[in-house]
Amino acid sequence: MRIGLLGTGPWAQMVHAPALSGHDELDFVGVWGRRPAAAKELAERHGTRAYDDVDALLDEVDAVAVALPPAVQADLAVRAARAECHLLLDKPLAPTVAEGRAVAEAARRSGVASVVFFTTRFQSEPEAWIAEQAASDGWFVGRAQWLGAVFSSDDSPFAASPWRREKGALWDVGPHALSVLLPVLGDVTGVPAAAHGPQDTVHAVLDHVTGASSTLTLSLTAPPAAAGTAVELRGASGVTALPESTEGALPAFSRAADALLTAARTGRPHACDAGFGLRVTEILASVQDVLDRPVD
Repeated sequence: MRIGLLGTGPWAQMVHAPALSGHDELDFVGVWGRRPAAAKELAERHGTRAYDDVDALLDEVDAVAVALPPAVQADLAVRAARAECHLLLDKPLAPTVAEGRAVAEAARRSGVASVVFFTTRFQSEPEAWIAEQAASDGWFVGRAQWLGAVFSSDDSPFAASPWRREKGALWDVGPHALSVLLPVLGDVTGVPAAAHGPQDTVHAVLDHVTGASSTLTLSLTAPPAAAGTAVELRGASGVTALPESTEGALPAFSRAADALLTAARTGRPHACDAGFGLRVTEILASVQDVLDRPVD
C-alpha cells in the first residue's frame, strides 16, 4: 500500500515517520506539512519526498497517516477520503461533533478504510486485557485516571501545542480513557456530573448502557512525580486493573497500520474506525457541555 504522511510535528517525527518507513507492507511515498522546510527535512531523514501540494500527494497514494491538530486533521481527512485514500488518523478525530461526523461520513461514502490511533488499543498487553474484560459480564464500576505532565514538566515536546493549550486534558487524553472503557462497559448513555480540577484537570462521571458507572480523572498538568495511567474495573468477577504495556507508541502505531491494511483488504471495519472516533468525540462534547454549564 502506498501511504503518505500529513504532518511534521513531534508526533510525526517520533512515531509516524519511523513506523511508516520501517513497515514491510507500506511504500512511504512522501510527506506534506504546513511548514515546507520541516516536511523537506523529515522526508530526507526517511528517504522519501516532500510535497508542497497536499492534493498532489493524495493523488499518488492509497492511504494517508495524519499527525496534525484535530481541526486540521478533520478537514484534510475529508479531502483524503474524497480522493479515495484510506485513513490512519490520530485522536481526537475532530474538535467538534459536526467535523467528526463529516470525516466519518466522507469515509463511509467513499468506501475507504479508517483506523484512529488510540495508542492503548494497539499495545499487546492492554489489548488482550480489554478483550478479556469485554467478554465478562457484571461490571459494576470503572475508574480511569490519565494524568500527564505535558504542561508541568520541563521537557515535554507537546507543551507548545496550541490545540492542547486550548482544549486541555479532556480532549487530549480523554479519548484514550474512553477507548479502554467503552469496549468493556458499553456505550455512554449520560454524563450525570463533570467538574474542573486543578488547572486543566477534569473529573467526569459516566453512565453506561450496561448499567455500570465510570469515573474519569484527566490532566495534562499533574506534577511529574504523580503522572501516570491507571484503569480499574470492579464487578461480579472481582477487581482487575489495566496492565502496563512493555511497548511504546512506535510499535503500537505499526500495529495500527497493520489494522488499516487488514480493513482495506477485507472491507471489514476495524473497531477503532472513524465511526468509533466520532462516538468518542460525541462523548467528549457531552462532558464539555456539562463543564460549561453556568454554576447556580
